[in-house]
Amino acid sequence: MSVVLVINSGSSSFKYQLLDMDAETVLASGLVERIGEPTGGASHTVTAAALAGGGGAGPAPTMLDATYRRELPIPDHTAGFRVMLEAFAEHGPSLADRPPVAVGHRVVHGGARFFEPTLITPLVEINIDELSVLAPLHNPANLAGIVAAKHAFPDVPHVAVFDTAFHQTLAPAAYTYAIDAELAAHHRIRRYGFHGTSHKFVSEEAAAFLGRPLPELKQIVFHLGNGASVTAIDGGRSVDTSMGLTPLEGLVMGTRSGDVDPAVLLQLARRAGLGIDELDDLLNKRSGLRGLAGVADMRDILERAERGDAAAALAFDVYVHRLRAYAGAYLAQLGGVDVISFTAGVGENAAPVRAAAVATLGFAGVELDAERNAARGRGIRVISTDASAVTVLVVPTNEELEIARQTLAVARA
Repeated sequence: MSVVLVINSGSSSFKYQLLDMDAETVLASGLVERIGEPTGGASHTVTAAALAGGGGAGPAPTMLDATYRRELPIPDHTAGFRVMLEAFAEHGPSLADRPPVAVGHRVVHGGARFFEPTLITPLVEINIDELSVLAPLHNPANLAGIVAAKHAFPDVPHVAVFDTAFHQTLAPAAYTYAIDAELAAHHRIRRYGFHGTSHKFVSEEAAAFLGRPLPELKQIVFHLGNGASVTAIDGGRSVDTSMGLTPLEGLVMGTRSGDVDPAVLLQLARRAGLGIDELDDLLNKRSGLRGLAGVADMRDILERAERGDAAAALAFDVYVHRLRAYAGAYLAQLGGVDVISFTAGVGENAAPVRAAAVATLGFAGVELDAERNAARGRGIRVISTDASAVTVLVVPTNEELEIARQTLAVARA
């Protein structure tokens, strides 16, 4: 059994999954949170597949996942990994019986240096740290998880999988901002793009589901969660994407503004007296759906709009307007499209968002099936009509599985 442990580390928490890569099933998952606070928390879930002994046969129909929780002080990430190891030892699955052959780490920003999954060496750690200037909220936390994980698992390879790597295929015309070239080069200012692991996974799953060669397909993938981005993919290669230097650019998000006229910031600084930190907080935490309607969750927006809340209705319209704008732009960049996929929390579950996003794309051959779109389902599914020239899909994303796949490939190389 080839087992891979996947780590997604934040500044005060980390998530993990243990995956059996022979069957591509999750054996266990967990969350260690409130690291550094007086009382931390940890949850550990052993899946039905692991309880049944793993393997391809699957669990018995009546078998359920088992979740265990505890609260205790967790001063740092190293202590958090000890808590995780204790959970495996006490509740299973046993890491002695199923030791990971590698540990995969999600790293948000790889800059222009990393364009593929990379075996973590001391030099790679230095580079991740140096790239913290481009992702100060993410890369230091990712690195803290790497250091703690290497201490917990010193004898297996550790692999960094970068959110930005999939977008390293962007052409200079797509990643270059039209500002002073020397200044931009000195400060590494360009479009990098994010959610690359999800966009890669979804585009490949869509091709496999349709039984069509990936190199033949032109795709648009909408990753719509609290953070949201859209990518134009030609033959499996990212050719344009909505997020830029940071994950702030592009679509309207839960709390992030997406695209704004840069002069808005100058105006707020000059007329409202807002400083750099205040503007950062405004655009990242107090904008998007929350800024427009007071709530960041699309479920709340839809519920309030249904009740006649004007602010929620406007927030929905602004959100959809931006989706359509990018869909049109990427249709032009690709010269047409074969597949449009929706993924992540909003994309997978909010039928009204999907319907509104493609409602004006009839000219491009998009024809949504209202009944298919409204029907709920767990797996990948078609929501366009049989006559639609463009296939519209809902594709559940699985970034952990994609990280595990890439990690195992590096470990075996």
